Amino acid sequence: MPFAGSRAERFCEALEATMAEFMIISPRRKAAFLAQIALESGELRYTLELASGDAYEGRKDLGNTEPGDGRRFKGRGLLQITGRANYEKCGKALGLDLISHPELLEEPPAAARSAGWYWASRNLNQYADEDRFGAITRLINGGYNHLDERIRYWLRARRAFGL
Repeated sequence: MPFAGSRAERFCEALEATMAEFMIISPRRKAAFLAQIALESGELRYTLELASGDAYEGRKDLGNTEPGDGRRFKGRGLLQITGRANYEKCGKALGLDLISHPELLEEPPAAARSAGWYWASRNLNQYADEDRFGAITRLINGGYNHLDERIRYWLRARRAFGL
C-alpha cells in the first residue's frame, strides 16, 4: 500500500493480530488478504463506506428489514462488512454488539478483525493457497469491480513476500 503512510502504522498491530487469529500466515495468504484490503479500504483510508447506504435499504438478502438499516449497516471495516445479517454474524463471531454499535467496525482492531472474520467465513485461505485471486475478488466484491487494481496490489504484495 504505497500511499498508506501513517495509516499503515495505525493498523499494523491490528492486522498482524488478525492474520494470526484467522490463520492468514503464509506469504500467499497474506499477499491476497492485504491486496483485497488495500483496494476495499483505499489503502487504509476508509473503514466506513463513502456512499450513504440508501442503496441497501430494504435489501432482504442483506438482512436489512427495518427502516434505516441501509444507512445503519452500510459497509464498514477493512473489507466493508455490509448489511444487518453480516453485522449480526460478524458481531457474534467476534464477541461484539455490532447491531447496537456498528461504528465499532470503524476502529482498527474491529475493522481488521471483521476483515479476518469475513475472509475465514468464506474459506478464502484455501483460494489464496491455490492462487485463485479472481475467485477471492468475486467472493469479497460480488463481482470483479476494480480487478486490475486489485491484481496490481496483489502482485506488489507477492513481490514483498518473495513470491
